[in-house]
Amino acid sequence: MAQYSTRTSEHRDLAEGRIASPIPLGLSVLALTTAILGSWYAGFILPFGNQGALRAIGPIILVGGIVQILAGMWEFRKGNMEAATLFTSYGGFLTALGVIFMPGFGILASMSAGVQHLLLGLFYLCWTILLAVTFIGSLRMNMIYLAAVGLLFLAYLCLTIGHLTGFNRVWLGIGGWLAIICALVAWYATIASMLRTAAGITLPTGGRGPVATE
Repeated sequence: MAQYSTRTSEHRDLAEGRIASPIPLGLSVLALTTAILGSWYAGFILPFGNQGALRAIGPIILVGGIVQILAGMWEFRKGNMEAATLFTSYGGFLTALGVIFMPGFGILASMSAGVQHLLLGLFYLCWTILLAVTFIGSLRMNMIYLAAVGLLFLAYLCLTIGHLTGFNRVWLGIGGWLAIICALVAWYATIASMLRTAAGITLPTGGRGPVATE
C-alpha cells in the first residue's frame, strides 16, 4: 500500500510538472486589453472618447477577459493564489466591460450620457477597491508584479474620478496613460517569465517572487 501511494504521488507530481506556467498568458492579455482601453482614454492613436472606436474595442475586451479568466483558473491549479485572484477577477471585469461596450447588447445606447458616466464610474470604483485589496494581498510578490498591479490601481482610480465628475478629460487622460504604462510593465514581466522558463535567462524583477520565476 505504501509503495502504491508513493507511485501515485510521483505520477501526480510528474503530471503537475507538465503544466506550463499560465503567468505569461495572463500578463500578456492583461497588457493587451489594458493598453487598448488606455489608448482610447488617452487619445493615443485612437480618437479620445470616440464611440465608434469604443464599439470596436468591446469585442476585444470581451475575448481578452475570457482568456484572462482561463489563465486565472490555471493559476489556481498551479497553486499561485495571488496571480489567480488577479487574473480571474480582472477577466470577469473585462468580460462584463466588453458586454457593456458591445453595440449588439444596446446597454450604453439605452442610457443617457450622464447615466453612462455614473455607471462606468461606479463599475470602475468597485474594481479599484478590489485592486487595492489585491495589491495588499500580493506584497510578497516581486516588484515588477507589484508595479503592474499598482499602476493598474492608479489607472482605474483616475478613470473612476473622470467618469464620476462628468467625463473629465484631464482625469480620463491621466488614467489612460497610466494604463498604457501598466501594460508596458506587464509586457516586461511577460518577457521575464518566458525567458526564465524557456532559456534560463533572468531579467531584473526586483525580487524572487513566484510571478516571474514560475
